[in-house]
Amino acid sequence: MGSLSVSTHRGLIHWQGLLLVVSLFTFWCLPTNAQFSIASTNVAEGKNVRLSLLNTPQNALGYRWFRGEREIPNNLIAAYFILERKFINGRLYDRRKTIDLDGSLLIRKVTREDRGMYTVVAHLPNSVQQVGFGRLDVFQPVKVPILLTSNSTITENEDAVVLTCYTNAVSIEWFFNSMNLRLSERKKLSEDRRSLTIDPIQKEDSGYYQCKVSNPISSAESWPLELHMQHD
Repeated sequence: MGSLSVSTHRGLIHWQGLLLVVSLFTFWCLPTNAQFSIASTNVAEGKNVRLSLLNTPQNALGYRWFRGEREIPNNLIAAYFILERKFINGRLYDRRKTIDLDGSLLIRKVTREDRGMYTVVAHLPNSVQQVGFGRLDVFQPVKVPILLTSNSTITENEDAVVLTCYTNAVSIEWFFNSMNLRLSERKKLSEDRRSLTIDPIQKEDSGYYQCKVSNPISSAESWPLELHMQHD
């Protein structure tokens, strides 16, 4: 039986060479983002949170969890060794923290002090280790913002008005008559987006204003504030 060959304008390519090229191409095209890591997580203060592992090695023999971005013995939270079914508590362990059987770290009743970077070390056969990193951010639910105006009586084409959104949130959006507010030369936001200045105010600016605030775990809207102006 003859060998299978592929004909090209340059001649013949043996099938074994072709398979080698395909194999190398497949190897080079393997995804490079399958890195062992901790799933960075946002959580509300006081809630329970699980720091899950991504791309966990299937042959892991155990895990060690640390606070911070390095494997420092004094920052050890806890360790779990699978074959021995043994848990070891580290210097930073407390009863709120538990390593689950899949290697993830459960933290109960999260506080602001729990936020920051975490490191996990997976122990593999032949003394091989894989290290992963991830971040936990802890937020307080935002409060309903309060929207106030600088002027209670406004005259068209004469007065300027400043609307201020009082909030404990960082992300702020503005709405006019339930639509996203369009800024202009007369309508400008402060750098922190907490204050809206309209100068001078015109008839078309009459209506209802709101601010919506949010963080990664919650959002809230102010009550509508109506701007009503007097005419010359």
